[in-house]
Amino acid sequence: MSVTCDAALRALQEEQAKLRMRLQELQELKKMLRDSPKDKVSFSGPEVPLVFRGHTQQGREVPKSLVSNLRICCPLPGGSALITFDDPKVAEQVLQQKEHKIDMEECRLRVQVQPLELPMVTTIQVASQMSGHRVLVSGFPAGLRLSEEELLDKLEIFFGKAKNGGGDVEIRELLQGSVMLGFATDKVAQNLCQIGEFRVPLGGQQVPLRVSPYMSGDIQKAEISFQLVPSSVLVLNIPDVLDGPELHDILEIHFQKPTRGGGEVAALTVVPPGQQGLAVFTSESG
Repeated sequence: MSVTCDAALRALQEEQAKLRMRLQELQELKKMLRDSPKDKVSFSGPEVPLVFRGHTQQGREVPKSLVSNLRICCPLPGGSALITFDDPKVAEQVLQQKEHKIDMEECRLRVQVQPLELPMVTTIQVASQMSGHRVLVSGFPAGLRLSEEELLDKLEIFFGKAKNGGGDVEIRELLQGSVMLGFATDKVAQNLCQIGEFRVPLGGQQVPLRVSPYMSGDIQKAEISFQLVPSSVLVLNIPDVLDGPELHDILEIHFQKPTRGGGEVAALTVVPPGQQGLAVFTSESG
């Protein structure tokens, strides 16, 4: 009887020691989340070759240049045209002559050409901080046949249960290759991050997922420089003498002639006088 009591007492003491250790770990994690400094991280934007594929927006009013990591939109004034050549050397040849004379049956057009430069983000400084109420769930396998809503529902159900270490989910958001979950209390987020690894039933299988602290960040500083688009030229001061389709054909024929320094045209768009356009540039692989 004494031996049984001693064994039970030792087991209880060991369990209490484990609980004290885990409590200490959770308190340290809570302090780290609360007191973590806002780290400023600077990184350079990738140098991605951009190309105009003929996509434009037109109207009476357009916003100023828009910069994003997916595309860059360049405003085009009325009475202008944007031409992209297959060969960047052709654009260089065309730009050697600042004014081009385009002969027509009844008149001659005099237009100006100039290089095209786009605003590019070169350096971004971000202030980041760990969120106490949010976690990042990652490790989703490729080919998981679940809709966005189904995936978020299943994660909310799993991590909303106390037996899984979770709690009330207030926010859920699908990110690039991961999911952000926000909880009503920071204790839940800290507990899930402490556990770290979970096996979650998704799509008829037990999927191993990782839960880590969620970092939030604000852009503190962004440096922008202008990058030359080597294969494109901007044609300006086009008079209002022809309809759009006819003017398009005349400009394309003129700038394709080798005798004018031209070559094969990959894309051409015309913005009539009195209107404004927005040329959309994307990465060459986009």
